[in-house]
Amino acid sequence: MRQNMPLVGHLVREMLARVPAHVSRDDLISAGYAALVAAARGYDEERGVPFARFAANRIRGALLDELRGLDWASRSVRQRARRTDTARQALTAELGRTPTTGEVAERLGCSVEDIESADDDVQRAVVFSLQGFATVGAEDMVTEPSAGPEEILIRRERLGYLRHAIDALPERLRAVVTGYFFEERPMAKIAAELGVTESRVSQLRSEALVLLRDGLNTHLDPALAAQSPVKDGCVARRRAAYYDQIANGGTLHSRLAVTRPDGLPVAA
Repeated sequence: MRQNMPLVGHLVREMLARVPAHVSRDDLISAGYAALVAAARGYDEERGVPFARFAANRIRGALLDELRGLDWASRSVRQRARRTDTARQALTAELGRTPTTGEVAERLGCSVEDIESADDDVQRAVVFSLQGFATVGAEDMVTEPSAGPEEILIRRERLGYLRHAIDALPERLRAVVTGYFFEERPMAKIAAELGVTESRVSQLRSEALVLLRDGLNTHLDPALAAQSPVKDGCVARRRAAYYDQIANGGTLHSRLAVTRPDGLPVAA
């Protein structure tokens, strides 16, 4: 157990990189150590499985159970996310641009404050899914321990595409994505730096997520990209140029270079 205590810290750090900032590190550490104790008691050396691998599976399972117990993404939050996203997509297709919060609220028959409140709730639970940036469950937040070399290579390439897609965003959208999701800065501070309202930052965030989703799907899953039609015109041309930027942003080698061979991000 003493020799493998650092394994708990490693797995907790790995998970914290994939979950919202409000998840308590101490709670996960406690759950991980309890799982390590249980693994030591249940380990059978005759099975031929190294203890570290056996314990890692038990610890990952315990961490997932801890996340489920936190209930940070309720069913009502999921339902509101789908309802709002459906309305935004329909309006985007009709208008040929990203709709305003007021337009979405009018479509759903609610107030702007209701939409903004729902967006804030959703963003606390949102997790980037490279298969369309859907809001996913706890099981999808942690790398599958049995992933083989092919799965790891595909995941690394997807993360490389994501990095290039973020770099190719227009300056304001890139600033919002970087500040909100990666630097975990309050929306009010981002709004102050950009000289806009918090409501405008929320709109920019939604616009950036749509661009990222469609940009990645264009190259990685064209079937999903076809589900987000955009009318011909200036918007379509700008999107096409953005998609080309992602494609020309690097090579397979440079995309793989943003992660280590084990699939974890390269330290900045």
